[in-house]
Amino acid sequence: MLRSAVLSALLTLTVTPFVNAANDSLSTVAERSGFQKTGRYEEVIALCAAFQKTYPKQVRCTEFGRTPEGRPMLALIVSRSGALSAAEAHKRGLPVLLVQGGIHAGEIDGKDAGFLALREALQDTSADNPLSKQVLVFVPVFNIDGHERFGRWNRPNQRGPEEMGWRTTGQNFNLNRDYAKADAPEMQAMLKLVNQWDPLAYIDLHVTDGAKFEHDVSIQVEPVHASDLALRKDGQALRDNVIGDLAKHGSLPQAFYLSFNVDDDPSSGFVDDVSPPRFSTGYFHLRNRFGMLVETHSWKDYPTRVRITHNAIVAVMAQIAAHGSNWLKTAQQADLRAAQLGGEAVPLSYKASAQTRPVAFRGYEYTRTPSDISGALMTHYDESKPQIWNVTLRDDLQPDLSVKAPLAGYLVPAAHAAWVGQKLQQHGIAFRVLPAAQANAQLEAFRADKTSLDPKSLESHQRLTLQGAWHAETRELGAGALFVPIAQAKARLVMALLEPQAPDSLAAWGRFNNAFEKKEYMEAYVAEDVARAQLAADPALAAEFKKKLADDPEFAKDPAARLEFFARRHSSWDERFNLYPVLRTDVVPG
Repeated sequence: MLRSAVLSALLTLTVTPFVNAANDSLSTVAERSGFQKTGRYEEVIALCAAFQKTYPKQVRCTEFGRTPEGRPMLALIVSRSGALSAAEAHKRGLPVLLVQGGIHAGEIDGKDAGFLALREALQDTSADNPLSKQVLVFVPVFNIDGHERFGRWNRPNQRGPEEMGWRTTGQNFNLNRDYAKADAPEMQAMLKLVNQWDPLAYIDLHVTDGAKFEHDVSIQVEPVHASDLALRKDGQALRDNVIGDLAKHGSLPQAFYLSFNVDDDPSSGFVDDVSPPRFSTGYFHLRNRFGMLVETHSWKDYPTRVRITHNAIVAVMAQIAAHGSNWLKTAQQADLRAAQLGGEAVPLSYKASAQTRPVAFRGYEYTRTPSDISGALMTHYDESKPQIWNVTLRDDLQPDLSVKAPLAGYLVPAAHAAWVGQKLQQHGIAFRVLPAAQANAQLEAFRADKTSLDPKSLESHQRLTLQGAWHAETRELGAGALFVPIAQAKARLVMALLEPQAPDSLAAWGRFNNAFEKKEYMEAYVAEDVARAQLAADPALAAEFKKKLADDPEFAKDPAARLEFFARRHSSWDERFNLYPVLRTDVVPG
């Protein structure tokens, strides 16, 4: 494994305190305060410019967007290779590493740790400096407007810093629920940056909530359980090597999210998962790239958390320097394989099986007693008494929903082409506009048998669950429809967005709810006359109605359902009701 003397020294910061860089123009408020405080966003603006001024050949400070409150979204582009543009990095075949802090701006370890790791790496003059073999794109704060909603106790179950930002944006979006739907202007700017640089690995720096225990960080990577099989092996190597580096330098890392199967109950153990693509780690594997979630533990103090986050960044940089060229080749081969998924069964969600394995988890002694405040059973931890919790982990992750990919792709009718096309462009998905109408096209259409709307809004949407299936139909398709080919590198992401039953599809986020609302209707007294005329004209229909009354008690006692039985057979019935407005085709339109 690549190791320069300086990188090795950086990882030993578990023993050596951070240096006091009070006179260094590239130091942070965090360092100068002994990691008791974190700076405001004006510090990021100043540091971004200062790094570029100090290292003009190695650093470029760039603005990649503006927040709704008008603040610049900044990234530092860093490399010792001289490739400070995406075009040059791609031309040279350099792997790109994107490290992102502050998506939840109260969890701000990544900003301070990233600036420290960046400064130390730039000061390293050794021949095997990892920055000579990659391009680092560092976004110190993603949720900038949330960062500036500054205050004490914004994270009441977190130890330090003294003040911090807010979890959500100025528009109250949780950005780590927004990768697939990309509602927030900040996310749209981030996806534009991602499309430009196409990072091999996207590192998302967080601080977890939860119980009190000794473990101080979790490292999760996809693909490990999901997507391209060859890329999973590299993803596991990246995860395991980073975990190994952290463990060598005093951390107690785990490879699963440190949240109990049953909330507040340590004895319930843990259940692993593959996140849906609203989350960063659930999104990037659909692009055949690595997504890593770094979660330090909120009950460790701020100096400890920054040190561990710093060590994680250094470890990832070393891994990309050592293996990034080979991993990039695997990722590019995965792009080619993804373009061949037409006709294959593609998993859209995953679930842990019932299979368990024992885990000796380092926690503390605890009691669970009824609370006289809430009335609930509450857990109380004694941090002075470490204890091994012998619990179980369910981490055998298997496909939960798989759908056969269309042979050719998807068709989006002209009525929806503008907004769907904009959404596809945000994700860098290829499509083309069909200039001519398609008459008597042999297509697949999804008709819902049952629809269920969530009773509460989530991230400004009323989510929709659909039951139904794809069936062959002959349909007319007007000019201006979009054809979205499955034969492209982002085929899995195409399906994640356009398959109606995928967990974070556009349909699941309620973007097509109008299609499942009945707009036209027949007055009951009219339906009565229509029903009698149909019964008189069609003995087979009369027999079918009689049988349904006998076999289906719920139908028999529902007047509206009985009348709808006949309304559906009338020429006035809206055949588009419960028809998903996106179609599938096995033939590439000419």
